[in-house]
Amino acid sequence: MTGYAKPLPEITDLTKPLWEASKRGELVIQKCKKCSHMQWYPRHSCVNCASREMEWIKVSGKGRVYSFTIARQVIGNSPEFQKDIPFVVAEIDLEEGVRLYSNVVGVNPDDVKIGMQVEVTFEECTPEISLPKFKPAKT
Repeated sequence: MTGYAKPLPEITDLTKPLWEASKRGELVIQKCKKCSHMQWYPRHSCVNCASREMEWIKVSGKGRVYSFTIARQVIGNSPEFQKDIPFVVAEIDLEEGVRLYSNVVGVNPDDVKIGMQVEVTFEECTPEISLPKFKPAKT
């Protein structure tokens, strides 16, 4: 694999467990050991109780489209996304109650609907990074 041209997230001490799990094909989120609150995006402390006792838990990767938009043109300094036009950026409500942003792939963008059942898939970008994306769930 060579030449992935799009911007990628930075791997930090905080996010390293997320990217290691993604490379294994697993979706993980943070859970507070004190109050059991689950959260996305990764933070150093719980947004519910401020505890710094956080752990990473594997989640089902299943959810529903809460909201979405279809990008039909590239604006600004992002020509690397041009070949993907049109693409879907969505808010996904995971079964576990956490909402995250991602792309919906593997479907015509015009067929994406609010409430659509989706499941995680991973796009291998580099040897270190596989991005979690979502595709229509098998019914």
